[in-house]
Amino acid sequence: MWFKPRLLVLSFVVLPLLSACLGDAGSGPKEVKWDRDACERCRMVLSDRHSSAQIRYQPPDKKRSRVAVFDDFGCAVLWLEDKPWKDDPNTEFWITDHRSGAWINARQSTYLPGKLTPMEYGLGGQLEWQEGGLSFEQARQHVHSVERRFTVQGVQLLDRYREQAAQREAHRRQHQDDATLPSIIPDKE
Repeated sequence: MWFKPRLLVLSFVVLPLLSACLGDAGSGPKEVKWDRDACERCRMVLSDRHSSAQIRYQPPDKKRSRVAVFDDFGCAVLWLEDKPWKDDPNTEFWITDHRSGAWINARQSTYLPGKLTPMEYGLGGQLEWQEGGLSFEQARQHVHSVERRFTVQGVQLLDRYREQAAQREAHRRQHQDDATLPSIIPDKE
């Protein structure tokens, strides 16, 4: 009789500890905490369940894999570019299907342009081939093309801002100089 209650108590203590020790499975996408996890590249919160990405990689000098999450396929592509594990066959790249939100293998997916995505890279992924779709490599090139356009536009905006700031400063100085000149119109008495 004493065996059953102790076994029950023991199972309530041991099972949570065992599951905590197991933790991350070591492969595949991890569970995302939507509206709380932040994109590794742009730091935006992941909220769009149809445009997100994950990269599971093995950092040098580490025994366990790590997972980086992204709010857009484009952020994941750009983040991965300069990493030493970029071409490692053990690096896993996952995206959410643009229709269902299910995690799918990014390297085996087809990418459809013209989709609304958080960072405006505009690609929706799915496993099935569709006319007008892009391969993984074509999608990577698309992301770099969009990023170059964003960079050019950003530089142009920055140049325009600097030009406007210089004009405001010149205008301020001109009016400051005008205020120090003696008035040539006599005051009405």
